[in-house]
Amino acid sequence: MADSTDSQTAPPIAPSGAAAPGGTAAPDDAYLERRTLRRGSAGPLLLTGLGVAYVVSGDFSGWNNGLAQGGFGGLAIASILMGLMYTCLVFALAELASILPTAGGGYGFARRALGTWGGFLTGTAILIEYVLAPAAISIFIGDYVESLGLFGLHSSWPVYLACFVIFIGIHLWGVGEALRFSLIVTAIAVAALLVFALAALTDFHVDGLNDIPVKEGAFGANSWLPFGILGIWAAFPFGMWFFLGIEGVPLAAEETKDPVRSLPKAMAAGMGILLLLALITFVAATGARGSAAIQSVGDPLVQALQPDGKPTTVSRIVNYAGLAGLVASFFSLIFAGSRQLFALSRAGYLPRFLSLTSRRKAPYLGLLVPGALGFALAAATGDGARMLNVAVFGATISYALMALSHIVLRRREPGLDRPYRTPGGMLTSSVAFVLACSALVATFLVDKEAAFIALGVYVVALAYFAFYSRHRLVAAAPEEEFAALAAAEAELERD
Repeated sequence: MADSTDSQTAPPIAPSGAAAPGGTAAPDDAYLERRTLRRGSAGPLLLTGLGVAYVVSGDFSGWNNGLAQGGFGGLAIASILMGLMYTCLVFALAELASILPTAGGGYGFARRALGTWGGFLTGTAILIEYVLAPAAISIFIGDYVESLGLFGLHSSWPVYLACFVIFIGIHLWGVGEALRFSLIVTAIAVAALLVFALAALTDFHVDGLNDIPVKEGAFGANSWLPFGILGIWAAFPFGMWFFLGIEGVPLAAEETKDPVRSLPKAMAAGMGILLLLALITFVAATGARGSAAIQSVGDPLVQALQPDGKPTTVSRIVNYAGLAGLVASFFSLIFAGSRQLFALSRAGYLPRFLSLTSRRKAPYLGLLVPGALGFALAAATGDGARMLNVAVFGATISYALMALSHIVLRRREPGLDRPYRTPGGMLTSSVAFVLACSALVATFLVDKEAAFIALGVYVVALAYFAFYSRHRLVAAAPEEEFAALAAAEAELERD
């Protein structure tokens, strides 16, 4: 197969026909030239917008179901712990991204720290999250379109198809245009959240926070923890909804201006914004209407502004902005999934043709194939909640493996050049690791079927890797060369 490098997108490769480290194939010059992304398309502002866009839909809906698992106190504690997990993870990933700023993101970090198996496990988990989440959100967009009475449409396959066709089309146009569109839509959604908070806090009632009836017999149950101590744990996956996706910012590394400096800044800024939005959204919504009233509704912010059920001007604004938030997250998650698929394919973990890029340097098959799969799942099942639970399961696995990668690299390669260093070092990533493992177990408390579906996908993917792709990896892919350098340095030290 013909393979190569572009001086701006990948390190030099071995001569054509040469043996690569670990028995991998050594590509010639045409390979990587057909698999390059557009450099310099994103700066700190667009990256910060991307990080917030991944997550912002979770502020409008979904998190409130955690009230039915843990009550106000349980979800509050769960959200604080998950916020801590994401903050620690973001700082750890910022260091890893400054070491290896490539489109592989988490896969590349785990590849260096945990080997090919660790890289594949991490990359697959990330793909599960970023393929299933857009499918679920397309269904939620359909629900919003129907509830708002837009164009007389119902939540059905034509709406889902329109989402994928329109927004994948913008991505195919170019990454710069795509990120600018995402920033605009995200700004609208964030502005609406601030308007919501100001309106809701004018009708804030403390006694509404803990109005869910106490479950008899639950250990440690009280008015603030109506489902007891276990309810805190069960609310973990819903506390994640305020932050789920921010870890995808490093996937834009190869399309970023000065990624070593821009990525850490954007990730920290994005996380700060999300923490603030989570606090004001959670407190304002529950205090305005009461935890019991919004614990299971699909539009908690709208309901919080309509205590008598009648729409107001502000509730209509928030309702339309909720659609904008869903669009922003849908759009950005498509970006993240395509880049993770691109990197895994370029390195040979998945079929190599999936990493081909167009004249505009867009990974067109990396966009179209997951898009077709996502549309098929949305149209066939219509079960957005189940698909999101599967996505959360994949996300928690990737979090644990990425945090572990930071710990391993800090211990094994303390002298590695680190342009950015994680505050707190291994203690920070250890906190992220422990909380990620706890969140992974918590997914079984919420939706066992979703967890087992994700495990089934994992088994199929691992079989493909074990029996086929691990023998056909591309040594010249940036993430693979980075790992090969580590192996060569270790061998020199032993000699």
